[in-house]
Amino acid sequence: MNRRSRLAALMVSAALALPAASFAADITVFAASSLKTALDVIAADWEKQTGNHVVISYESSAKLAKQIEQGAPADVFISASKQWMDTLADANLIKPDSRKTILGNTLILVAADKTAPAVTIAQGFDLAALVGDGKLAMGMVDSVPAGQYGKQALTNLGAWDAVEPKVVQTENVRAALKLVDRGEAAFGIVYASDAVGDDKVAVVGTFPADSHTPIVYPAAVIAASTAPQAQAFLDDLSSDAAAFVFTAQGFIVLK
Repeated sequence: MNRRSRLAALMVSAALALPAASFAADITVFAASSLKTALDVIAADWEKQTGNHVVISYESSAKLAKQIEQGAPADVFISASKQWMDTLADANLIKPDSRKTILGNTLILVAADKTAPAVTIAQGFDLAALVGDGKLAMGMVDSVPAGQYGKQALTNLGAWDAVEPKVVQTENVRAALKLVDRGEAAFGIVYASDAVGDDKVAVVGTFPADSHTPIVYPAAVIAASTAPQAQAFLDDLSSDAAAFVFTAQGFIVLK
């Protein structure tokens, strides 16, 4: 065997010795911040099963959609709002056949005081009086889905005008929860999934489902994606294993 042949044989042997993950595709996922706890678990399991590597960027759906519009390299987008997925669809920035609505959620009121009593959230709910001299944390009401749902609910219940001066708006729903966690806001409006496992806050009420548009999570492959495993990852989000994780985290799995 000449020198060139021996070198080629060594290269083949070295390649065969490398683990499968060394050749795995990187998949970049842009996901609503409320998905972090559950999606981290699901992605880690998918990596283990397939050898593919997943990079997930969490932020408000609005911010992620705008980044995709500006050409940010993403393969999959999971939004907490139909609005922002529609924005990308209208601009032909997603693969339409890949789009599916995978999850739902519930809007809740949490309190920094773990001994705070439960309240009934209904028409005429005086949230301003409940907040008192404190602050109400919620996502930005013009762009962050949780903030949009929250303002819509409060407006429909007749509570928005009085409580608006007490509102502290945050860049995403998890940031709103952190303000309540730290006691910097007396109350916060977040998703039910955000409060699961958080022992620093008390869930004091649930907003009526008919007080806001349905909370849904559409997901799709980005049109510019060249990652061969992007669709496979998206499909895995509807698997029984993923459904178990999502349900345990407080999401509503939609089939």
